Amino acid sequence: GVPLETLVEDAKNCGVPSLVAQMVEYLEVFGLERVGIFRVGGSANKIKELRHKYNQGEKVDLINDGDVDSVASLLKLFLKELPVAVFPDNICSGLLKTFQGTERNKNQENNLRQLLSCLPKAHQNLLQFLSAFLLKVATYSAVNFMTLENLAIVFGPALFK
Repeated sequence: GVPLETLVEDAKNCGVPSLVAQMVEYLEVFGLERVGIFRVGGSANKIKELRHKYNQGEKVDLINDGDVDSVASLLKLFLKELPVAVFPDNICSGLLKTFQGTERNKNQENNLRQLLSCLPKAHQNLLQFLSAFLLKVATYSAVNFMTLENLAIVFGPALFK
């Protein structure tokens, strides 16, 4: 895993690494209606092949070389292998304190905004980009069965380490 800050960030990709933007773009076109997207594992060989190409800086043609489950698995793997999680430890403890109570209140919202503003810019960009994408995935939950709760179960371990 390479720190987010050291990956080349492209303005046209909302400040996220180009490989993330490419995988999300592919999944938006081909994966939104896929039953169990992010739950069904991809081909280990295909994931290894795509990962190798990305690591070598080769051009990756997901349309011809990828499949939905392998690309979805690779996106999760990328997040899991970041040396510093999208939500670093110092933010996690604050999040836990903020949401310990069961009642929602204005304080929680303000604390959450404050905590998120403490994230490094690269992490903020990735979180915003991923959140928008996962919300889109959840809008297809009647077809793909991936509700926000299911997506949280799948992505939680990759975002919080």
